[in-house]
Amino acid sequence: MFGIPIQALFGQLLLGLINGAFYAMLSLGLAVIFGLLGIANFTHGALYMMGAFCAWFLLNLFGIGYWPSLILAPIIVGLFGILLERVFLRWIRNIDHLYGLMLTLGLAQIIEGVFRDQYGSSGKPYAIPAELTGGYNLGFMFLPTYRAWVIVLSMIVCFGTWFLIERTKLGAYLRAATENPVLVQAFGINVPRLVTLTYGFGVALAALAGVMAAPIYQVSPLMGTNILIVVIAVVVIGGMGSILGSIITGFSLGLIEGLTKVFWPEASSTVIFVIMAIVLLVKPSGLFGRAS
Repeated sequence: MFGIPIQALFGQLLLGLINGAFYAMLSLGLAVIFGLLGIANFTHGALYMMGAFCAWFLLNLFGIGYWPSLILAPIIVGLFGILLERVFLRWIRNIDHLYGLMLTLGLAQIIEGVFRDQYGSSGKPYAIPAELTGGYNLGFMFLPTYRAWVIVLSMIVCFGTWFLIERTKLGAYLRAATENPVLVQAFGINVPRLVTLTYGFGVALAALAGVMAAPIYQVSPLMGTNILIVVIAVVVIGGMGSILGSIITGFSLGLIEGLTKVFWPEASSTVIFVIMAIVLLVKPSGLFGRAS
């Protein structure tokens, strides 16, 4: 196909799908937080990094491996996110979004600065669990087992979250709380607690993505900064606060980025932002967003 080896094409598609899995999970957490709190959470990249470091700490300090870390790291970082919400973010919920953006950007710089001062900027290795080493020879390409696991798990988490928010009673409460919190409170539902737990859930999604990314990208204080700007573009393209938009756009843009690396490598680092500019010109609310 255009003189490109089929192995190289499918290899880049696999890489794009893996990147798309992380784009989808991180943008999903951002969409959940923005949809309920109305805050563009710039700490998300730092919390994604904390998830990876939490798994690294559990392994190197306590001998706790990958599988327990998939549960423990999101819980630990999620609790830290709840602390951030209670101490800082709760006070800016009902004021201009710019204040939330600036506050979360400052918090992200503090968190990343602390880790960078302690551990430097170089990455730390995190081994793939023994059960997920190796791969499968599909004839036209070699599929590493761990990367296949990341894709499958991310799809399960993303669409499970979509089902929880869009198709369950709890999700109905969450969506109602965004539209009319006073009315929801009148029915006996503790809206502030609901908001806090939802923020913690969005943070836990970022931490889970960090644990999954650790064996692929290594554990580095800068790993959140490197991916956050792309994830924000994904959220804007999908539509701010749109759960389904974040999932579909995340995976789709990962594949588009992978294809661009095959046919036009020089444009691979900018193609997502070109798409974002076009979408904002045609539909400012995003592909799946609703106009304010």
